[in-house]
Amino acid sequence: MKYALVIPDGVADEPQKRLGQRTPLQAADLPNMDAVAAAGLSGLTDNVPKSLPSGSDVGTMSLFGSDPLTEHTGRAPLEAAAQGIELGPHDWAVRCNLVQVAVGKMKSFTAEQVPTPTAHAMVAALQESLPAGSPWEFVPGVSYRNLLLYRGDGSAAPFAGDTTTTPPHDITDQPIGAFLPTGTGADLLNDLMVQSREVFAEHTFERPDGGPLPTQAWLWGQGSTPRLRNFRERFGVRGAVITAVDLLRGIGRLLGWDVIEVEGATGYLDTDYAAKGRAAVAALDGHDFVVVHVEATDEASHEGDAKAKVRAVENIDRHIVGPLHEALKARGDYRLLVCPDHPTFLRTKTHAHGYVPFACCGAGVSPDSSLTYDEKEAAMTGRRIEDGFRLMDRFFAAEMA
Repeated sequence: MKYALVIPDGVADEPQKRLGQRTPLQAADLPNMDAVAAAGLSGLTDNVPKSLPSGSDVGTMSLFGSDPLTEHTGRAPLEAAAQGIELGPHDWAVRCNLVQVAVGKMKSFTAEQVPTPTAHAMVAALQESLPAGSPWEFVPGVSYRNLLLYRGDGSAAPFAGDTTTTPPHDITDQPIGAFLPTGTGADLLNDLMVQSREVFAEHTFERPDGGPLPTQAWLWGQGSTPRLRNFRERFGVRGAVITAVDLLRGIGRLLGWDVIEVEGATGYLDTDYAAKGRAAVAALDGHDFVVVHVEATDEASHEGDAKAKVRAVENIDRHIVGPLHEALKARGDYRLLVCPDHPTFLRTKTHAHGYVPFACCGAGVSPDSSLTYDEKEAAMTGRRIEDGFRLMDRFFAAEMA
């Protein structure tokens, strides 16, 4: 028995006037996702509890069968795990975006996809600005996505339950003043962000593509080491994840999955969809469960680009869902699930809470009346999973109804 999950990140959305009052899923040509729905069943699942911020850290953790209310400690620790960084019992990780702020507003939470070599030079400058013996450590990542570590000695935790930070992708074109860190440890984070502006202003950095340079670091997503249950011990399958996003790599490693790197996978709209599809098919030979995550649909929403979102999900359908479904059928008994982690609205350019559509087909799946894969069709089935982490239990059950 082979299993596969395809995650079009943030694809769930509202009807768009520019798409004829259809959602991107309804407007897109999705013969392969529609075939999954028509051959099996559809429904809605809520992957992000309302008490937690909506994001891929919470949404994918839930989608992978982990209860975020008991197992989620923050986004940054998951990304640290992706880089093989071990956090001690008193350590914390913080996400460090390199962003562009202009006239007090968040102009670009990616600094327009700052090239990785430039980002590394800027992160190195931040590290050099810290005093000797500082518990803080800046760690370079990919492009604008970097980390800040706090190595604690057990005397006091830098943050607490009242510490609040805001993802920069949620405040595009908005004044940043209302979204600065608050609560325990907020002064530490705010001071480091002010310092980053000074460091970047004092240095000369080169950007080969001639694009704009980041103006500061934005710190958010703090957390201590998570404790996720081993996926193979729970469900009896050997898993693998294909993604261009460190967050998903980290969750995969913590669950005990293999992380498959794909050349050309960028985590953006220009990602190599076909390469991801080929990698997923190949991964079926050595794994029981293959997860393919694609960030492009989410990025299109953050940019408010409806046409790009439609193109992205059509590429996922054509180059990933289609070939993967054919490969699964050729290997015998299988199950294929398509489901995003959370909604990301084009209207607000931010993640949102709420139900997302899923479709599943294969052995032991009782078909329903679904004909297409979209929000409206999934809602019409009346099948709703209030606690999204329970979907994975259903997916691996002997019969799925």
